[in-house]
Amino acid sequence: MNATRTARLASYAAVGAPALMALYGGIRLVPGSRQPGLGWTAGHTAMFAGLLLFVPVLLALRALLAPRGTTAGRLAANAALGTAFAGLLASLVQIGIDLCVGVLSATKDEQSRLFGRIQDVPGVLPAVYQVGPLLFYVGLLALLVAASVGAGRTLRWWSPVLMLVGTVATAADLAFIPLAAVCYLGALAPLTRPAAALRPALA
Repeated sequence: MNATRTARLASYAAVGAPALMALYGGIRLVPGSRQPGLGWTAGHTAMFAGLLLFVPVLLALRALLAPRGTTAGRLAANAALGTAFAGLLASLVQIGIDLCVGVLSATKDEQSRLFGRIQDVPGVLPAVYQVGPLLFYVGLLALLVAASVGAGRTLRWWSPVLMLVGTVATAADLAFIPLAAVCYLGALAPLTRPAAALRPALA
């Protein structure tokens, strides 16, 4: 895939990922959507697709950090990217489990019992539900910060700030997911501009 197509994909993903996240958050607010049924399946499918769209977003953010920086800088940027991908994988597994549980359960009680059985497996709770997904936000925020500081910055200071505000909002209450999606959209908005409009930053 050439650079132009990659940049175009990242541009679409920077809008699509928050939009699908907002759709999921909106569906969650509909009565009955937190138990097995159409609402549960549709919402989690939207969130799964939105998370997948963060793959080109993360790659685009790493590409903003030019390879002409120091070795330590490049290693730090790659570490941030790896951390984000590890967290993204954990998040995808979590949403995948949620989707499967919703399909396999006929009632809310069955859903709760199945979740309990899965989360009782050693390591699943911290890796998939508690610690693992947090790595995605840590890595994403690190990439945004790296691209918004220094003389060669390509993003403005408000990109990591908006991302942080949105993340804190969802941590406080999942009802704020639509608000967080708006924050993410604002944070990633520079990626929708032509690649030539973004000056390379030092890694």
